[in-house]
Amino acid sequence: MGERWQLQEAKNRFSEVVRRAREDGPQVITVHGEEAAVVVSAEQFRRLTKRKGSLVDFFRRSPLVGVELDIERTHDTGRQVVL
Repeated sequence: MGERWQLQEAKNRFSEVVRRAREDGPQVITVHGEEAAVVVSAEQFRRLTKRKGSLVDFFRRSPLVGVELDIERTHDTGRQVVL
């Protein structure tokens, strides 16, 4: 992944963080040394969030197609709660 920035430094140099995300790839923002966020270019974000087909297509490609599943619901109404 790209360069790591402490949160305060990223805030102070935000324009540079954005420029580097566009030119060099994802920029990692840390808080107390732990990864907290990643700044990516708009192009990369669109690529990562692009829809890859419908839910119906997903289920049609599932390795579980044709498997008999017991999906009957229980008629248990829960328990009595005294308030």
